[in-house]
Amino acid sequence: MSTQIILKVLALRHRLRQRDRWPRRRLIAHQVRELRLLREHAYAYSPFYRSFHKGLNQRPLQDLPILTKETVMEHFDEIVTDPTVRLDEVEAHLAALRGGDELFDGRYRVASTSGSTGRRGLFLWDQNEWATVLASYNRSFDWASVGAGLTHRTRTAVVSSTTPWHQSARVGASVHSPWVPTLRIDSGDPLESIVDRLNGFRPRVLVAYASMAHLLAEEQLAGRLRISPGFVFGSSEVFTEQAKRRVEEAWGRNPFEVYAATEPAGIASECEQHRGMHLFEDLVITEIVDEHNRPVPPGVFGKKVLVTVLFSRTMPLIRYEMSDSVKPALSPHCPCGRPFHLIDGVQGRAEDVLRFPAASGGEVSVQPIVFHRVMDAVPAGEWQIAQGPDGLTVLLSGVREGFAEAALVDSLRRELESQGALVPPIKVRRVQAIPRTTVGKAPLIKSHVRMGTRPQSRPIQTRGLDK
Repeated sequence: MSTQIILKVLALRHRLRQRDRWPRRRLIAHQVRELRLLREHAYAYSPFYRSFHKGLNQRPLQDLPILTKETVMEHFDEIVTDPTVRLDEVEAHLAALRGGDELFDGRYRVASTSGSTGRRGLFLWDQNEWATVLASYNRSFDWASVGAGLTHRTRTAVVSSTTPWHQSARVGASVHSPWVPTLRIDSGDPLESIVDRLNGFRPRVLVAYASMAHLLAEEQLAGRLRISPGFVFGSSEVFTEQAKRRVEEAWGRNPFEVYAATEPAGIASECEQHRGMHLFEDLVITEIVDEHNRPVPPGVFGKKVLVTVLFSRTMPLIRYEMSDSVKPALSPHCPCGRPFHLIDGVQGRAEDVLRFPAASGGEVSVQPIVFHRVMDAVPAGEWQIAQGPDGLTVLLSGVREGFAEAALVDSLRRELESQGALVPPIKVRRVQAIPRTTVGKAPLIKSHVRMGTRPQSRPIQTRGLDK
């Protein structure tokens, strides 16, 4: 990490800590001012926004149109506020990344989404924006009281993606220095290798995809992993209650959940109270909305979120749509006194909602939380539910002795029936490991059913389950 970036991040970290003590009214005033500056910059330097918001320049945020990833990529050259940046050149730069802290045109860091929900998105940040990205991730450490810094070199292991174009790899390349002793491991590596490297490194802080944190906790409880982290962070995937319990059993402390994405960087994180995740409302305005883009009430999962990244200047993101299903907390305030409102959790993406023929005719949608209720009670290291044209397949890894697959099938059948669904055939398979994506994630729920097709619905067969 360059000295210049270090100094910027340290200054930003100090500024963010001061905001923890702001009254709520000052936070709102900050949002209003920063949103005005963002929009002024976008209208002055982005041909796209001058057209996209034409006639709406003075309208409130909630009246502005929704920006999708598809629109961003279709109009990339017009959205970017630097007229010398061209999509084809950015794509060529991304393809040539080798895992270092390479800059596009000597000025910008570039990262890409995985494309798991459709076309991948490319995003870039100048040095000031990138320092804010790094500071937003560091805030999670601050709120957990990790105490890492130049005078407190905390050994940190990160088990996520080392794919060069992934944002976690880009962040890792930026912070790599003697002042930040960090072991980076790709979550797609063989589990035995991951365990050996962690045992040798002995991290004080463990950061991992939520599914990997669960899997490593199982390895610790089995005696193969032998580390004693003082802090465990789970991010980038649904952090189930079962996974959190196993982490606490393995290391004797509550894990910290972090909500982040490539486009806005850090969105929310838990503090030491573990009452939910505080939204980073001074950096990102997060609207939790239904399918008609209307705000959802507290305690209700939204269909998607719309993020407005207050510090984005190179690629202004105003009401950018992400398909995450997030729930505002019933009580938005935390005993810690921070002014940032709470969310209760993330149950997945809109793509994780499975659709079945309804018993009453038509179709019924089953939310991820319905499956979590059943699967969180399964004594397994990892699980995944995949919907295909022939029904549901449940993959289980690390199942403990005495587990009966027929009982799981029966529980899933009852839950689906309670949702009004015609229950399809359900198979349970025990596997060595849950398949991971190209960036090392292990989605809990996925559908292989094309739009316009329906999975078959036949009576449940509990005999002859595929083990």
